[in-house]
Amino acid sequence: MTWLVPRTVLVCSVAFAVASLAWADVPWPQWRGPAGEGHAVDAADLPVEWSETSQVAWKTPLPGRGWSSPVLDERLVWMTTALEREAPPDVVAERAVAVPGSQPRNVASSVSLRALAVNRDTGELVHDIELFAIDDPQPIHTLNSFASPSPVLGAGRLFCQFGDYGTACVDTATGTILWKNRDLRLDHMNGPGSTPILHDGLVIVNCDGCDVQEIAALDAATGRLAWRTPRSGPLRDNPDLKKAYATPIIVRQGGREVLVSPGSDWLYGYDPKTGVELWRMSYGELGFSVVPRPVTGHGLLFMSTSFNQPRLLAVKLAADGGGAEIAWQEKKGAPSMPSPLVVGDRLFMVSDKGVATFLDAQTGAAVATLRLGGNFSSSPLFADGRIYVGNRDGDTFVIDPGTGPGAEPSILTTNHLDGRIFATPAAVGDSLYLRTDTAIYRIRNAAGERP
Repeated sequence: MTWLVPRTVLVCSVAFAVASLAWADVPWPQWRGPAGEGHAVDAADLPVEWSETSQVAWKTPLPGRGWSSPVLDERLVWMTTALEREAPPDVVAERAVAVPGSQPRNVASSVSLRALAVNRDTGELVHDIELFAIDDPQPIHTLNSFASPSPVLGAGRLFCQFGDYGTACVDTATGTILWKNRDLRLDHMNGPGSTPILHDGLVIVNCDGCDVQEIAALDAATGRLAWRTPRSGPLRDNPDLKKAYATPIIVRQGGREVLVSPGSDWLYGYDPKTGVELWRMSYGELGFSVVPRPVTGHGLLFMSTSFNQPRLLAVKLAADGGGAEIAWQEKKGAPSMPSPLVVGDRLFMVSDKGVATFLDAQTGAAVATLRLGGNFSSSPLFADGRIYVGNRDGDTFVIDPGTGPGAEPSILTTNHLDGRIFATPAAVGDSLYLRTDTAIYRIRNAAGERP
């Protein structure tokens, strides 16, 4: 296997560079795009307005239920899904009891975890591959699914990770399952959420449950365990406050690659080749069940502490590679689930309750606030000079970030599709690929209707 040499992210003046996590032959290899930071670098002439009856090149209903975001190779759009079998009423009554401090959970007697592939040109469902059949799965949060972690693509391989239920590798040309692994076992309490990343021949995933907190890597060629490292930071006694669902990111720090990984109460830096812990930074008892993926820009790393007391933290990584410290933080409007986005000199975030906030990325000073409306789980995408972000009511907001001289951020359009949006959109060429809870859409300007 040939792996892509790391490259810098195309964001203003980063002091350290995010290493590319995917191979060069894939246009949209992972959740939040080529560098995992929410930027579509090769998209143009994207639509600004659409509906169920306008600018839809195709719409394909999807079997099962899954919140994973689409990834694209040259031919296909890949996702995961889960086909659930309802548990008997007495089992539901026994197991759907809310854990103290959490919401009620969904219960299934069995679940079929699957990889789906749709033809990019026609929308035809090409592959529907069962990867795991699980009896008596753990209950999941009512806002979660059994197929929430997004898959990752590279070099003709699709890597699907379902938390406790296992990791699988699929040949994208044939749909053949190449390997499976169920070594990474944990109690999620509310279902799986952490999306894996690819780096230097490894599939790396956070494994932060209420019982086990660690980060691990599988050999991408064989699926065998390459390394696993327990979290070292002390945690609170309540098991609910120990879990997290975040996705790590690779940065360059002190002249070396560092795997930066959020967990509850702590941010960690590891050697991605060996899993050796290089440093850890406490952010205090501010959050748990951390969901958003960090992003970088202007010499800072931005992350949210998620639930309990969500705050947006701007973290300065030590130049010598030996640690990290909080440069500034913002509590107002901080998200629990959507990841942040760097656009030019600004940091954009949208709260779970639909308040969009622009901050000065270097100082944290407030720039603008927009009220979008609705509840949000999906993360924003910057593409073709605009921000695209969807809510759980099926509305996608197209926002002008107002980065030009004298310009102010503004909502350009609000576009509704049937169903709910939990997945983050992908943008390749002149098309948006939007997944709802019932279908996948290719949104494209009709001839003669380009903006």
